[in-house]
Amino acid sequence: MSTNPTDTPRPAAHPARQGLAGLTLAAIGVVYGDIGTSPLYTVKEIFLPATGVALNAHNLVGAVSVIFWALMLVVTLKYVLLILRADNHGEGGGLALTALAARAVQDRPALHRALLLLGVFGATLFYGDSVITPAISVLGAMEGLEIATPALKPFVVPVSVAIIVGLFMVQRLGTGFVGKFFGPVIVLWFGTLAVTGVVQIAQAPAILAALNPVHAWDFLAGRGWHLFAAVGALVLALTGAEALYADMGHFGRKPIQLAWTALVLPALTLNYMGQGALLMRDPAAIENPFYRLFPQAGLIPALVLATLAAIIASQAVISGAYSMTKQAIQLGFLPRMAVRYTSAAEAGQIYVPAVNWLLLAGVVAAVLGFGSSTALAAAYGIAVTLTMMITTVLTWFVIRDGWKLNPLLAGAATLFFLCVDALLVAGCAVKFFDGGWFPLALGLLLFVVMSTWSRGRALLVDSIHSEGLALRPFIESLHGEHIHRVARTAVYAVANPGTVPQALLHNLKHNQVLHETNVILTVLFTDVPFVAATERLVVQQLAPGFWRATLRFGFMDTPDVPLALAAAERLGLRIPVFETSYFLSRETVVPTAGGGMAHWREMLFATMSRNAGGIPEFFRLPDNAVVELGTRVQI
Repeated sequence: MSTNPTDTPRPAAHPARQGLAGLTLAAIGVVYGDIGTSPLYTVKEIFLPATGVALNAHNLVGAVSVIFWALMLVVTLKYVLLILRADNHGEGGGLALTALAARAVQDRPALHRALLLLGVFGATLFYGDSVITPAISVLGAMEGLEIATPALKPFVVPVSVAIIVGLFMVQRLGTGFVGKFFGPVIVLWFGTLAVTGVVQIAQAPAILAALNPVHAWDFLAGRGWHLFAAVGALVLALTGAEALYADMGHFGRKPIQLAWTALVLPALTLNYMGQGALLMRDPAAIENPFYRLFPQAGLIPALVLATLAAIIASQAVISGAYSMTKQAIQLGFLPRMAVRYTSAAEAGQIYVPAVNWLLLAGVVAAVLGFGSSTALAAAYGIAVTLTMMITTVLTWFVIRDGWKLNPLLAGAATLFFLCVDALLVAGCAVKFFDGGWFPLALGLLLFVVMSTWSRGRALLVDSIHSEGLALRPFIESLHGEHIHRVARTAVYAVANPGTVPQALLHNLKHNQVLHETNVILTVLFTDVPFVAATERLVVQQLAPGFWRATLRFGFMDTPDVPLALAAAERLGLRIPVFETSYFLSRETVVPTAGGGMAHWREMLFATMSRNAGGIPEFFRLPDNAVVELGTRVQI
């Protein structure tokens, strides 16, 4: 079955959504958990000795001003107001934007391919974020233990690991039940951020000068060669911005925009200013300015709330990794793997066991290897900022070639955001040897895997096509042959609808029978999120007893083949559930010298192909109706 994208008509709109208030509350819980936990560690990192930023009132006002205006320009202007408009039929995220940009330049094959690879690389960086976010969020929250009492410091890492293991262990139960509590908890969290900030601002109102962008400019201009180190710490306040776009398909643009402007932005601004005001009065609080916002009696409740917020922030990127994996599989960049649906009502609630355990191993390794939020902060940011830059580049092609906007206006806006992105990337790049290599190495490894799988599948399909028999002449050659017919329906899956399925040839050769009804089935995954049910199936009769069926699924659809084929009856083809057999070809890849890829990549592809998840499970075929026949294919 094919996973090659193809253009399809615009699908039907999403099902009716909840009310705006309910979606806004849910968006607060899921979308803003990551950026909402940034105050746990951002200010502390800015004034580390390595950044060269002295702890004084002038620098406090400047640093808080940079944070505020970064939130305004990068998050509010770029993402909330602009990027959220670049939706792929209501869906957002790196791969959705990649498909949109690639479709805008589909008449230029070389550029089309380059944008696909760029988007895939951006998607791989998200996995690096999915490893670091749970580690730094939970560690940052647990470090409140040593503020409550220094005697608990040795327990920070073990307790963090225990929480993380527990979080990944419950993923198989689904997020439906827990998700109902995400919104209220994060609303309480942001309310706490705002209140504690206001209390401190009232005691040192001079910090309000940070609202003046001149102080942000002066702070950056006065850093000299230390500018990049300071920016590398300041960028921690922006981590999680990509989640606004990635989760648009779940909540819609308006709830995400309303949540940001009405609650999240004001709460973050007040808390960062509150931490600055606290440090103006008590520089010793720099050891952990967030927890020092609270009185001694409020430390334990704050620790509990911060832990819950960190878990929710972690849950958001974990769920995002599952969704990204499903999209990558259906766009042809990853091999099939088990995808379990944890909700009968919400198709987006899925669990991918292989991704879950790999992420758990990565997160635990990050916690044990780095040991503190300060150490992890060095690794944090570079993957996020590179993703931001890739998003800007892809959006340029969407607005210029897709939307046909004024190229001068689009170019000026793109150039401005590229300059901002370049500064952020450069600020994080100076931390490369201090841990920044970790998410990049992970991203590059995954990029090699994904690009190898995509290229390998293309070579495999080409090889099968070059060695295959043309379908129509083959069917015509059967006319008049005395072949025993059995009174059942056979569905033969094939990637190229113009060639004879290998399974059909094997069935004729070894069993010397032909079914009364034979359906040549091709499954295509498109570069749109959803395909309407009325546009999913195309049926064509080739000859008496032979039909061609084409199924199209979007990259967010659930590929339930038997359910989709049930609609064939209204098109004149009856496929009875209990009288149908599915014949599948199981290809064994044989790497050969001088092929289309380097030999090591061919070996990697062969290994992935051998260990890919089963077609029956992926396409929801009934176990007792599947016949798999093997074939060896050279690439």
